[in-house]
This record gives sequence, structure tokens and C-alpha cells, in this order.
Amino acid sequence: MSVESQSLDRYSRQIRFPQLGEEGQRALLRSRVTLCGCGALGTVLANHLARAGVGSIRVIDRDFIETHNLQRQILFDERDVAENLPKAEAAARKMRAINSSIAVEPVVTDLDHTNILDLVSDADLILDGTDNFETRYLINDAAVKLGKPWIYGGVIGSEGQTMTILPGETPCLRCLIESAPPPGMTPTCETAGVLGPAVAVIASFEAIEAIKLLSGHREALNQDLIMVDVWDWTFRQLKIANLLGKVDCPCCGRRNFEWLDGSMGSHTTTLCGRNAVQVAARRPEPLDFPEMARRLAPLGEVRHNAFMLRFAAEGHEFTVFPDGRAIIKGTNDISKARSLYAQYVGS
Repeated sequence: MSVESQSLDRYSRQIRFPQLGEEGQRALLRSRVTLCGCGALGTVLANHLARAGVGSIRVIDRDFIETHNLQRQILFDERDVAENLPKAEAAARKMRAINSSIAVEPVVTDLDHTNILDLVSDADLILDGTDNFETRYLINDAAVKLGKPWIYGGVIGSEGQTMTILPGETPCLRCLIESAPPPGMTPTCETAGVLGPAVAVIASFEAIEAIKLLSGHREALNQDLIMVDVWDWTFRQLKIANLLGKVDCPCCGRRNFEWLDGSMGSHTTTLCGRNAVQVAARRPEPLDFPEMARRLAPLGEVRHNAFMLRFAAEGHEFTVFPDGRAIIKGTNDISKARSLYAQYVGS
């Protein structure tokens, strides 16, 4: 048996599915995907894609793993928490253990208007594993500008929704939802919780759409907004195809990329369900963690590895990343978080 045949043998049960076949599998192996976010949705997506044999997967996430993530973020375990691993790095390690023949690139960063085009420009598909509309509108802008397909998904409580977006062929996200509801007006994972099975259902819908698209079966793609509630056992399909060109969409209609050009969105954000604020302050050079640890030593224990530095001050927990980002736990007050950042990390 040739090396090539051996590499295909692991996908034999998938190849036997007639709509996919060997040709579709080879297309998957040639494909490149950028996965934006590797929390609840993202870990299910990453798991499916790695096992299906998507050849190159870039995993982007700004966050680190905590114990409460383990209820629904299926690639992580208690050892990852103990090792203070960022989600992207921990996910990449698990994906490589699942399938050593694919290329996995972890990127520990905050996805924003300064870096998104570089991170998605070589992808055949962009996948939504995020938890906020600000990042989704940014993805939508980048996808429409570059003409890249992307798949939206979101889950709160027991309910989730997903839609597949093909720029120029289908409505984009802002055709359907032009602007996000104001803060406090809709449920979040902090107020409504989130069930792991609901996440798994929506992420699996996203994954099968990815497999269809990457294997060359665009004719089989979903044309609707799919809404599922796993608690009430309801399934709805909202017909949205007629929105294309019929609404005054600021993105795909007027090609006004206000999230991509930085005129919309913030660089300091509260984090869902965390009583925490992320402060993004990009620096030209990575932070010197050993030197920073020495400077902060009078505060008490300072722990660091190649991926993050952690310490506590004034009743707040700080997690600092090499690019200058920090997650400050113990407050939802953005002004307070910025002040703490300036005081302990620096301006």
C-alpha cells in the first residue's frame, strides 16, 4: 500500500459516502480554513475539521482556558487549565494528536481590523467560532471585501442559529442583522447560560457546511437561516435568499466596510460570562515576561510561560499576553480596566 493510499485509508468511511467520495476527500486535504475563535463552537469545529482531513487549519483565539470552559469546550481538559495554555495553542496540540498529517497553525491574538485581512486572505473558508457580534461584523466585512465564503454560528442558552454566506451569491450577515442590539438588551452566556449539546448541534451544522463547500458541493449548501432550540426541540428555517440586493446593506450593497476600517468597534471589551475586560494594546515587540515578572514580584506570586503571564493586584487577576493584550478579571468596568492596565502593565 502506498503512503498516499495509507493517508486516505483513515478517511475510508467518509470516502464511502457517495456524495463525497475520493475526489471530495482530496479536495478537503488541499483546503485551507481560518477558524476565528476556539471556545465552545470553535473546539467542536476544530475537532470535526481535523478528523475530516481539512489540510490546513489556522486557529485564532485571544483567550486562555479556565475550568468553567470544560463544560462545553470539547478539546480541552484539566491539564490544559493547570498548564495555563492559551486556547489556540491547546487546541492545536489536540488537533495534531488527532491527525498528524494536517497542518495546524495556532495564532494567539485578538482578531481586529489591523490583522484580519492578513489572517484570512489565504483561506478557502472562514468559520465563526466567536461569541460576539463585533467580531462577526468584522469577519463579514473582510469576507465580503475579499470575496471569501464564511459560515456564521451563535448559541445562547439552549438555542442557536447558523447561516452560510457566499459573498455576491447570498445575503451577508448585515443584510439580515444590520446592527447589533445595544449592550444589556439581549441575553448573554452570563445571564442565560449555555448548554454544551446546543453548541455541538450548531457547530456540527457549520462543520457539514464546511465539508460541502470545501469538497466542491456548493449546490448542497444551506440557503436559509437555521434556528434550533434543543430544549424545546424546535427547528426553524428562515428563507433569506430574497434579501440579496433587496435591502440597503451597508456592507455588500454599499461596500462600506466600517468594521474593517476601524470606524466601528472597540479595542477594549468585556468578556462574556467572565466578569472580566480585555484591554488590547499592541506593541511592536513582544513583552519581556522575565523582566516584567521581576518588576511585579513585590505584588506576590507572578507566573509566566511562553504564552502568558499571570498575577494579582488590588483584588483583580491579570493575564497578560506577549503582544501586550491583557485580560483583567474582577471588573466589567472598561475605564477601571484601562486604569489598572496602565498602572501595572504600562501604557
